[in-house]
Amino acid sequence: MAARHLGALAVVAVSAALLVCDWHPVPPAAGSAINGPYAQLLAAATDLGPSRHPHAQLTVTLHRPAAPRELTNWAQRQGLWVRWREGQAWAVVEGAAADLAAAFGVAVHDYRGRRGQVFYAAARQPTTPAGLHDEIGEVGRILGYVPHHTSRRWLLPQDVPERGLGPQALLTTYNADTLAAQGYRGEGSTIVFFAFDGFDQADLDAFTAAHGLPPLVPEVIGELDEPRGETTMDLQVAHAVAPDARKVVMSARRTIVGDGAFEKIGELLAEADQRYPGAVWSFSIGWGCDRLITAADLAPVRAALAAAQARGTTAFNASGDLAGLECRGGGDWSSRPGEDDVGLDSVASLPEMTGVGGTTLSTDESGRWLSEQSWYDVPLSIGTGGGVSALFDRPDWQRAVLTDRDTDRRVTPDVAAVADPFTGVQIVFAGRQLVGGGTSQSAPIWAGLTAVMNQYLQAHGGRPIGALNPRLYRMARGAPRPAFNDITLGGNAVAQAGPGYDLVTGLGSPNVANLVENLLAQQRAER
Repeated sequence: MAARHLGALAVVAVSAALLVCDWHPVPPAAGSAINGPYAQLLAAATDLGPSRHPHAQLTVTLHRPAAPRELTNWAQRQGLWVRWREGQAWAVVEGAAADLAAAFGVAVHDYRGRRGQVFYAAARQPTTPAGLHDEIGEVGRILGYVPHHTSRRWLLPQDVPERGLGPQALLTTYNADTLAAQGYRGEGSTIVFFAFDGFDQADLDAFTAAHGLPPLVPEVIGELDEPRGETTMDLQVAHAVAPDARKVVMSARRTIVGDGAFEKIGELLAEADQRYPGAVWSFSIGWGCDRLITAADLAPVRAALAAAQARGTTAFNASGDLAGLECRGGGDWSSRPGEDDVGLDSVASLPEMTGVGGTTLSTDESGRWLSEQSWYDVPLSIGTGGGVSALFDRPDWQRAVLTDRDTDRRVTPDVAAVADPFTGVQIVFAGRQLVGGGTSQSAPIWAGLTAVMNQYLQAHGGRPIGALNPRLYRMARGAPRPAFNDITLGGNAVAQAGPGYDLVTGLGSPNVANLVENLLAQQRAER
């Protein structure tokens, strides 16, 4: 394999005007009109008048994980009902849209979106009912539709220069080849991919045959759409680095049918945790940007993720491919980006989720790492996501980074891996040899490497990683071995890369052999 060299596009990105780099999230006050991407969503739809939906709902957070008796009594007086699960610090208030509107003091209308979908929504933020402030922490949105997408994939024919990274080169790039040579290939780990679209087994067979890998025959839970390339790429990329790990594809289609998307996502994660405790999760799909919703809306997802991590699960989510403009709607890239476009993928913004950004990679002929810079293709207006959360406070473990700005909010991504399709990973889709790309390639790379690290840890008296973020940032403050390739060049539409942590590539890409030794040292010190 000939040497790869960093392209000029990301260099252009550095000199490009960062139009919205000083934007700071300000959540709307209770009872006020909801502006930004939410207002744009409603403005792009047709207002059909007061909603007649029989089962509208919203989510509230609770100060304590106890039965919300006052809320339940209040709801009954309003003709509503409350759904709550024991031990959870959130609940769902449900009822006819007209009753929900009257109870929370906002108008709820039906809308028809550009795709023909009909949904209910309130243009103003619901308020906490009087007398319930001691029980309710935050009130979510009244919104019956959340835009969803698969992280954009950029699959190039294999006539591009260097023909992409093969499995051995990919392992070499991130210093995991020595572990693979010792037999650490993910055995004993399960990688769960949450997906909308399916895959063709013939593509997986062609991929494994081309690279001399063990068969890749995933277990499938639920019904998937037709293959569009995303799930195919995720499976093959993870299999390239962890060929002995079990692969499972769980359909996320039920989360986009009807309302209550985030409650359904929480149920999906709880099911995955029950079926495959201690698995590694990989997300290359998204459910709206963080500025469409409140933290209360994400409470079911956050609770399910935290519970799974307590049992050893590690979760990775692609940071997105819109260069930090994840709130941007439509496909018009000829207009100048504005503040309303800035945002994060909603689920990727969770503090418990390890967000994975994307890079442009340079290696030598054997795949040995030479350098990386942030992935940003200025002419196409695509690139790695990242930025400042509109929803979540800065976790304690992240307070040592970016101390000169945004110290009160969660920042993402946490880490990075190759995403540029011109320097990506070899895959097979629709019978063709292609090169994958996008941050939806970066996330399964980390998932596969984590399966390898879990096997190594357990073989040396350790345990599965579980919640990874606190450990990563502890390493960034100081560790026996350098665990990250610090990425200091490039940028996206909202920030520039730089020494140490940045809003484009996080802490950097992995040096796996060093990273796993640091993890093992941390676990031993905790005994």
